[in-house]
Amino acid sequence: MAHGSSIAAEQYNYDIVKKFAIMALVWGVFGMSVGTWIASELAFPILNFDIPQITFGRFRPVHTTSVIFGFGGNALFATSYYVVQRTCQARLYGDLLPKFTFWGWQLALLIGVVGYMNGITQAREYAEFEWPVDLLITVVWVAYAFIFVQTLRRRSQPHIYVANWFYMAFILATALLHIFNNLAVPVGLFSMKSYSLFSGVQDAMTQWWYGHNAVGFFLTAAFLGMMYYFVPKQAGRPIYSYRLSIVHFWALSFMYMWVGAHHLHWTALPDWTSSLAATFSIMLLMPSWGGMINGIMTLSGAWDKLRSDPIMLFLIASLSFYGMSTFEGPLMSLKSVNALSHYTDWTVGHVHSGALGWVAMVSFGSMYHMIPRLYDTRLWSQRLVYVHFWLATIGIVLYITSMWVSGIGQGLMLRAFDDFGNLAYTFIETVTFMHWPLAARALGGVFFVSGILVMVFNIAMTIRTAHQEQAAIDAKIAAKLARANA
Repeated sequence: MAHGSSIAAEQYNYDIVKKFAIMALVWGVFGMSVGTWIASELAFPILNFDIPQITFGRFRPVHTTSVIFGFGGNALFATSYYVVQRTCQARLYGDLLPKFTFWGWQLALLIGVVGYMNGITQAREYAEFEWPVDLLITVVWVAYAFIFVQTLRRRSQPHIYVANWFYMAFILATALLHIFNNLAVPVGLFSMKSYSLFSGVQDAMTQWWYGHNAVGFFLTAAFLGMMYYFVPKQAGRPIYSYRLSIVHFWALSFMYMWVGAHHLHWTALPDWTSSLAATFSIMLLMPSWGGMINGIMTLSGAWDKLRSDPIMLFLIASLSFYGMSTFEGPLMSLKSVNALSHYTDWTVGHVHSGALGWVAMVSFGSMYHMIPRLYDTRLWSQRLVYVHFWLATIGIVLYITSMWVSGIGQGLMLRAFDDFGNLAYTFIETVTFMHWPLAARALGGVFFVSGILVMVFNIAMTIRTAHQEQAAIDAKIAAKLARANA
């Protein structure tokens, strides 16, 4: 088995894919553990010890950065580098440049995490030690785009597979978002201090143009690239409808750019702007569900795989959560619903139904498929994949349902009036009501983190087995050579 791996390694650059895949799991364990800790801090404030670096305010951006850009970003680098090589039947462009993207990305993440824990953040009016990191990310991303496009140019196939279209859209859109959201004027050539180019309502608009399109392209289009490759490969069947995948791509790419302002209903933003955003949000339901149906229907004629293949369970469950969260998002963009949901835990639950249910589950399924093939071996334990699946699913369900209870209850209490026209509840009463839902959310996080720890153990044992197999083959070859020489 390992001999086949060495042949593939000569044809493709698997070394960089392995590095990114392993770091995705490392950042995943770290970021999700931090998320569980800060969820516990909200439920039990006594856990906010007198250590500034691990209090909620500093640890929350550590969690989001580590999970989105650490776990998600590394998973996207790994799978995109893998998919573009396999679908183009061409080796990844360059040798040093892919290594630069790996080390540059890890360095940017590390600087960001250490900075957040020490109170260094990108305040919009004024920031310290941010613009050099932004420049580093920009250079890494330009290198990433160059590698991907050059690999596509070297393809031996005339056709560009649809997964690569989604990856390209994600790379291009993320570059635009990062550059325009981080436009700043340094105080001096050798100063780490800078001032944001935007302020007031323009700043809010720019932030949510960035924020929702980070969801739309980094956390949706990119992972749809994953879905369009790994679901058909794991199912052993072609994608259900190629035509639908093209419609899905162009509709999603066009509509997502318009919807960010639906986060700014009932603010100083002009009413027509947020109304337009809500309109496009409702329209997004069609391409989103088109993509979900395309992925799920790929299993037509192979539904039995859901009984026998735990990796398929991850991939199809992720599509189900994608469908649910892309229904909930347009619903929450309606002004009447948003008046209840905004500034409540319902929004947090919605975000995590997409982040845990869609992004993490499709990443887990893709890596379970990809990593054994990178090392040309079998997965160490299929049973542990089932264990991981159920731990993750229980964690997600606990998380989402507790946040529905917490958020909708919170929203209703804050809007309730008594017979005299006064607020029926004080703010502290809403906080008291939220205690047990927040505790249930933290428990959901414990389940989810337990799942990824099971995965890390399973993958570590898979890699160890591959090395043992390679060592055994090398020993046999060495013995044959010794006998031949004798």
